[in-house]
Amino acid sequence: MIDFWHTLLLALIQGLTEFLPVSSSAHLILVGLLGDWQDQGLVIDIAAHLGSLLAVLIYFRHDIIQLLSGRQKQLLIQLIIATLPIVVAGLLFAGWVSDMGRSAFVIAIASAVFGVLLWWSQRLAKQAELDRKSALIIGLAQCLALIPGASRSGVTLTAGMALGLSKSMAARFSFLLAIPTILMATAYAGIQWYQTPTAIDTAAALWVVLFSFLTAWLVIALFMKFIECIDFVWFMLYRLGLALLLFVVLI
Repeated sequence: MIDFWHTLLLALIQGLTEFLPVSSSAHLILVGLLGDWQDQGLVIDIAAHLGSLLAVLIYFRHDIIQLLSGRQKQLLIQLIIATLPIVVAGLLFAGWVSDMGRSAFVIAIASAVFGVLLWWSQRLAKQAELDRKSALIIGLAQCLALIPGASRSGVTLTAGMALGLSKSMAARFSFLLAIPTILMATAYAGIQWYQTPTAIDTAAALWVVLFSFLTAWLVIALFMKFIECIDFVWFMLYRLGLALLLFVVLI
């Protein structure tokens, strides 16, 4: 079993980095290896993703109600189109992702490269309309998030801004697109756990859900409020520094 502070830190990292364009996998591997902690296991992973999922569902609850009621039919179609590529890519490359998920070298390179692309893309952000073609391109870009260190929110934001969407539009679509993606990732982890069940520390799992939810909701709320005045150069510099740290300490 992992101790309370380990659990708390994992939940905070998941909540903070799931929706910021900084790569949750880079932070989790860095903290885990530097702290020399045991792997938290699938149950804690599932709990962390559930907390993040609850946060985005609650924050965008009005959008979701409109989507389900048919009042935003075009957006629903766009989300479906954007989700299909990750479904196919996930099925094809799930094994590779598991093997490469703890490679510090891959995570460091991806963190740096996609950080630079994120900074570059904000120069192209304007007020373009989101259409089905743009949704498909963003969905294809999301497949790059299977590369550990790329960051799902980072690559979808990058694609959206590169297509001319405003920062707020790109972020909104990225966060809504996270809902089916996190659902699939959680379901996949759940199937893995079901096939090789392990003991469940119920208290730890509940703490992870709670802290992951609270931090993720706060990140989404602040990010969406200040998105238009955020300069992504700071995220690029942070990611370059993280990549350098990974190289120096772990590689």
